Amino acid sequence: MEDFILKEIDKLGEMLRMIARKLGLLDGTAPDYTLDDVKDEIGKSDLPFDLDAVLQQENPVWYLTQTAKFSDSALETFIEILFHSDLDESVKSALLADALAYLDGKGYYSFRLHALI
Repeated sequence: MEDFILKEIDKLGEMLRMIARKLGLLDGTAPDYTLDDVKDEIGKSDLPFDLDAVLQQENPVWYLTQTAKFSDSALETFIEILFHSDLDESVKSALLADALAYLDGKGYYSFRLHALI
């Protein structure tokens, strides 16, 4: 059962990387997409969460890691996707700070996220 859960968590991370690729985030160019583009890609990928519901959480990072069972890598990719969207700057900053605090607290240093500061 534990192997199945770990495989499902890994699939979630892979789906997020595919979304990042589709949005142009991983091809080395400056991406240009909206939050609606992110929602569309999440919907197409059948990810098990609603972006609006995640963003309305008091602590989205906790929700993603504890409820949606995001791996550290998936969280890193998800925050980077949102950071490059047209999401409100204050929300981006708060998400980035929370994600960095969570990951740094675990000893997982994210060069990708620290580079966004």
